[in-house]
Amino acid sequence: MLKLALEDEEKEKTDLIKALNGLCGGLGSSEKVCGILTGGIAVIGLYAGKGEPREYYGENFQPMLSEYIDWFKEKFESTECRDIIGIQKITDENGNINYPVKCGDVLLKSYEKIQQIICKYGYEFGNRDD
Repeated sequence: MLKLALEDEEKEKTDLIKALNGLCGGLGSSEKVCGILTGGIAVIGLYAGKGEPREYYGENFQPMLSEYIDWFKEKFESTECRDIIGIQKITDENGNINYPVKCGDVLLKSYEKIQQIICKYGYEFGNRDD
């Protein structure tokens, strides 16, 4: 999710993307909370989160998070990776993560929703101050 958002801004933050790799496969390949859900929360944070100790969250930060989480639960009927993709193992015999086609579908639908939420709350998607 974050990689897509940064690409839309024509930015590259390799360290940030590396730091979030553990979200794939449901929090460290645990098949628990979906990385697309948490990745979407990170994208909202780019727009409405705080970055400095004396900074405040955007006034719509919590409503944006709530709207996304509620939509995600309703749309995919769970927040758990294993429930959403419908399999118990997402790694191959060597322990490498395999990305089922369903992950791509969830990603695209979620990314569209994130864009809608960000715009709805007055932010210009793809154009933010760092």
